[in-house]
Amino acid sequence: MAELFASLAPTPLAERLRPGTIHDVLGQDHLLGAEGPLGRMLANRKLASLILWGPPGCGKTTIARLLAESVDLHFEPLSAVFSGVADLRKVFEAARQRRKDGRGTLLFVDEIHRFNRAQQDGFLPYVEDGTVTLIGATTENPSFELNAALLSRCQVLVLRRLDDGALGTLLERVETAIGRQLPVDEQGRQALFAMADGDGRYLITLAEQLAGLKEKGPVPPERLAALLQKRAPLYDKAQEAHYNLISALHKSLRGSDVDAALYYFARMLDGGEDPKYIARRLVRFAVEDIGMADPNALTQTLAAWDTYDRLGSPEGELAIAQAVIYLGTAPKSNAGYVAFGAAKRSAKEHGSLTPPMHILNAPTKLMKEIGYGSGYQYDHNAEDGFSGQNYFPDGMARQQFYQPVERGFEREILKRLEYWKKLRDKRDRNSTRLNSSHT
Repeated sequence: MAELFASLAPTPLAERLRPGTIHDVLGQDHLLGAEGPLGRMLANRKLASLILWGPPGCGKTTIARLLAESVDLHFEPLSAVFSGVADLRKVFEAARQRRKDGRGTLLFVDEIHRFNRAQQDGFLPYVEDGTVTLIGATTENPSFELNAALLSRCQVLVLRRLDDGALGTLLERVETAIGRQLPVDEQGRQALFAMADGDGRYLITLAEQLAGLKEKGPVPPERLAALLQKRAPLYDKAQEAHYNLISALHKSLRGSDVDAALYYFARMLDGGEDPKYIARRLVRFAVEDIGMADPNALTQTLAAWDTYDRLGSPEGELAIAQAVIYLGTAPKSNAGYVAFGAAKRSAKEHGSLTPPMHILNAPTKLMKEIGYGSGYQYDHNAEDGFSGQNYFPDGMARQQFYQPVERGFEREILKRLEYWKKLRDKRDRNSTRLNSSHT
């Protein structure tokens, strides 16, 4: 009896606008086109197990449903949020029986990353023997969230957020469905696209709200912002977006693109990132990518961090923004970073070599008697304040780990090092000449 009246219940507009064929899907031509992986599978009518990875509202569920119809597979949807082992067992048993009857099953698992590792392992035998064709949908990076064993049996396909062209077509479908135009001009449409942020389902929700307004003329963009709720930015402080944006910020600074760096900094703040985390990464950047090319970069970033600690948000965020600008415009050098890495490798390679005797401390009489500190030349008393002695262990050739670049302050450092090398070479020649004359 309940089903008798089901057709009378209101159906959400997003559900009514769900594409009826695979050709109606928007924004995923790179997958569904004739040369795309799904396009080729459909042409051969042979579907592999897949992981659909993409942002919310890009069509993952719809594509899975239409793929099942296109290759004549029974569509079995599951949500990892609401399903457990018992539900999976029932699905696999039904799929096994269906297979005996000559029909395959497409098992669609929404939010598949929410299944734990053991549950994911439970899919393996049924995927391997063909009992089910698995299509998992996830908004999280499969590399982090899914078992390697499961990933090896599935092809990962990346879905794109809907661009303005796809969103525009979707808005036209909304207007056709409701039988009238929405009260927005071209500026208003662009504002709606910005609010939706690539999420088709959210755009339909916005359009539905807009259609319910009693507005006669075009609603100005600034009023749209007051009437409708902008979609929250996609950001998870512990997942993919976190690492993507901090990487983008770091590389923009390395490339001296201040404007891009400020953009990603603002994106992270807008997503709810802890400003102290960003400050810590800026300190790392100051020593890794700028180093001695501008030693003041470290001072600036530490000062910004300290300022934020004192002022908090939002006032302290400006200090971090200032540090971003300073780092982006500073000369760059990773010579210190490279030198430290080379020194660590050399230390491991040469083991526990003892420093030369002349630079060892001799706090006791015995140590003095056996040669500790013998022959040490006090540099302050040497000509030019530079003795040119060897400080590397005996039996280890002199190394040059630090090779400054001709940028920023390192240009001056390079001049000093070259000068000291000339002095060292000169004194080595004089020492060699003196030793040969004695022999």
